[in-house]
Amino acid sequence: MPKRKAAIAVGGVAALGAAALLLPHANASQDGSQASGTTGTAKTLKATDASDLAAQLQKALGDAFAGSYYDSGKQQLVVNVVNGDSNVLVQAKKAGAAVRQVENSTAELAAAAKKLRTRATIPGTSWAVDPRTDKVLVTADSTVTGAKWNRLQSTVQGLGSGMATLKKSAGTFKTFVSGGDAIFSQVQGGNVRCSLGFNVTASDGSPAFLTAGHCGVAAKQWSDSETGQPIATVDQATFPGSDFSLVKYDDAATQAPSEVNAGNGQTVQINQAADATVGETVFRMGSTTGLHDGQVTGLDATVNFQSETDPSGVDTVNGLIQTNVCAEAGDSGGSLFTQDGSALGLTSGGSGDCTSGGETFFQPVTAALQATGATLGAGDNGAGGNGAGDNGAGDQAGAGDQAGAGDQAGAGDQAGAGDQAGAGDQAGAGDQAGAGDQAGAGDQAGAGGDQIGGGEDPSAGDQSGSGSADDQSGTGPADDGSSASDGH
Repeated sequence: MPKRKAAIAVGGVAALGAAALLLPHANASQDGSQASGTTGTAKTLKATDASDLAAQLQKALGDAFAGSYYDSGKQQLVVNVVNGDSNVLVQAKKAGAAVRQVENSTAELAAAAKKLRTRATIPGTSWAVDPRTDKVLVTADSTVTGAKWNRLQSTVQGLGSGMATLKKSAGTFKTFVSGGDAIFSQVQGGNVRCSLGFNVTASDGSPAFLTAGHCGVAAKQWSDSETGQPIATVDQATFPGSDFSLVKYDDAATQAPSEVNAGNGQTVQINQAADATVGETVFRMGSTTGLHDGQVTGLDATVNFQSETDPSGVDTVNGLIQTNVCAEAGDSGGSLFTQDGSALGLTSGGSGDCTSGGETFFQPVTAALQATGATLGAGDNGAGGNGAGDNGAGDQAGAGDQAGAGDQAGAGDQAGAGDQAGAGDQAGAGDQAGAGDQAGAGDQAGAGGDQIGGGEDPSAGDQSGSGSADDQSGTGPADDGSSASDGH
């Protein structure tokens, strides 16, 4: 049987800079000697080790812990604390972190995110706690104007001084984005195109792969060629609330290696599932755009997409990873990973393209593995394994607790079973008061805008391009009925 790889050869549009950054250093360690931190001396760490340390300190420091991020330049974990207790500071420093004292506690930032959820769940908005600024960063896309903008602006102002920043994006938030092999499904009126994320083993031992939930909702059977016969069938699909699908290969003898093709005949072995850390360098392999790199800019992101089935509704997805990695149409569901072979995310949506840049959001792999019961590789890195077991329900480093933006990451909470937008509290202009209490849209590159404080120009911001990667006609996750292939 031919191998079904979570990969595709890089095309002419692949970013050579990303390949140069990734390939010479694939699987290389970033461990080193000690270096000077924000305060005192901190250890140099790989991003995955920094995430583990952050989770440990979050438990050890309790209420004094106010989030953390990875300083990729110094290769250090920076931990925010909200009081000057000498024991707290000494404890964090001894553990190897750089320590920074901040004003806003995790509880205060979580409360701010909750107010946004209940008062400003408007299509085209997102928010996330940014530990680098110790604030909630709120972003509105180009569709948020008039009364909707005024309501959002008023809500942000009501959070209090120094609690949130409001930015305007010129793009439009749509489900889209990137990964490995192109996969296709024929539906009424045309084809749907997405990308394979990561090969996995389903809980019953059968070969399978993960992709975006909005792809699995759009079509049941998938092929590895535009006109080919189906080779895999959706077993589980969740969207909105979360955005992941488990798709089983129809042939139980299919070989499904745990690797991503980085182009030029090079592959990156996927060794584990891990949680993303704000500030770390990540890579995205796209069936449309090839290999691109960037940084994680936010965790526990909440994105409010315009509903594809209800013109006045909203499809809210919670608990996402936000990055400044570009993506385009046809890449939904694809792989987000690190150079040392950690699987981080499945492409969900965003704005912009690979010419102008933009915000891009990814479903965390750890949460998808936990919800589906699937495992990566030999089966020790999935739900309850290395990475997912410690970082799944309610304990995800830098997400639910670290970011302070909500109670992320279980199969129930993240999927929006109770808090999902559209649960029945819809109120005007698509504002639904049950979007989940995650935060969204961290610190995007090119988002533009200034901190709220009066006189803000709703059209400000330097983000350009709408960049739908779900559908080139701009319809989103479902096929728009045209004869052309729609990219997700």
